[in-house]
Order: sequence, then structure tokens, then C-alpha cells
Amino acid sequence: MHGDGLAGVPFLLVHGLSSNARLWDGVAGHLTAAGHPAYAVDLRSHGESPSPPDGYDTATAADDLDALLADLALAPAVVAGQSWGGNVVVQLAARHPERVRALGLVDGGWINLAAQFPDWESCAARLRPPDVNGLTAANLRERLRAGHPDWEPWAIEATIFNLATGPGDTLTRRLPIPQHMQIVRSMWDDPPQRYFGRINVPVLAIPAGNKTPDLAGLREVKIRPYPGGDHDLHAQHPASVAADLLSLA
Repeated sequence: MHGDGLAGVPFLLVHGLSSNARLWDGVAGHLTAAGHPAYAVDLRSHGESPSPPDGYDTATAADDLDALLADLALAPAVVAGQSWGGNVVVQLAARHPERVRALGLVDGGWINLAAQFPDWESCAARLRPPDVNGLTAANLRERLRAGHPDWEPWAIEATIFNLATGPGDTLTRRLPIPQHMQIVRSMWDDPPQRYFGRINVPVLAIPAGNKTPDLAGLREVKIRPYPGGDHDLHAQHPASVAADLLSLA
């Protein structure tokens, strides 16, 4: 949470699958510096949120955001989602339109797995996450620094927080693989494009790399591509992503 008590339009920032709210810290800092309260949420079994036995699907995550916005009295807010979080906020805007002033879709919000794989079995085999047995925070930190030399230290540490650090610096999953795959299955069964026609707020799509998002059906959408960008654009380019999102306020 950043900037509680500021008077500007509020922002709600939603992470992707097996990620966490801390990846938004850089963006949130720039938003609050511009006078806007910014809130980043940990979805079920992500970050510091609890792990209930069910509710691991896009629709339930959207309903959780609806309840959060109501509880914090933030609505209507500019709501931004990254990766799967983009799919979630699309459903939020379609099903709870009174909560959303505008949508920011950061390399997500158009992910349609059924259009990318010939069948569910192929999709599940490709997207099942690897085991982390024996991986330590130090190992992961070294890999992240090598793979993302332009990331600031806070972004490296925020990414490590996707996993829980235990005795001996060993890492374990916050989101267990079965629940992870339940979310992937919901992405297969429930693509965001079916909700585009129900969205009546401005949308800013921010794709990384050379992606061409499938945004057909959105009435008011602008595209701000980041050629060569990482999937985690909010970690790689927080100042630029914040500036883009501020255009929605």
C-alpha cells in the first residue's frame, strides 16, 4: 500500500500468476509521487495472503477484487493487471463496472490459452511450473541478476518473494502446483475476449516484446508497446509504466 490519504484518483495494481504485490513497488512509488494513492494486492495463496482450499480461478479472483475495492472504498479506481492479473481485471471491469474507472493491461488481459495450444493436455504439459526442490534464494538471486541485468535490486528481491524462504535459505512454493494448475485451467476455459464487449471504460494495453494483442471487441483502447521488454515490465521499467498508467487518471 502506498500513499494512503492522497487525494488523487486511486490505483489498484494486480500481479500475475505465481507472482506477488511487491513487483508493483516501483510503479506504486511513482504513482504516489504524482499524488495518487496506490494499492497492490496479493491474490489467494500469493505473497502474504492466506491459502483457502478453493477459489483458484479468474472469476473468483475478480470477485475478490470487487470485495477489496468495496472494503477500501476506492471505487471507481484505475485498475491495472499484469499477465494473468490482466485477465482478472478484465473480468472485474466487465462484471463489476461500477468499481473501475479505467483499465491498464500490462502484458496480459488478452491471454487466450485455448487459442495458443491444440488441446488442454498440451497446454498443461507446457505450463506446469517446474519443481523448486533444492533451489535457494541465493541461487535464484544469482539467476535473476544474470537474466535481468537492467533490473534494480528491489525488483530482484520482489521476484524472490514469489516463493517462501525457509530454513537453509531453501525456497518453497506459496502457490502449490495443483492450485497453480487450477488457475491455468480457468485461463483455458474462460478467456478474457468473451468479456471485451461489456467493457465501457478506457483501456491501455501495454504489451512486451513483439506481441500483437487480440483486443478485438474493446471499444476504447490504446496500445503502448515495449519492444524488447520483459514480461515483468512493471519490474523492468517502473517509471515508464507508471507514466503510461497515469494517462488513465
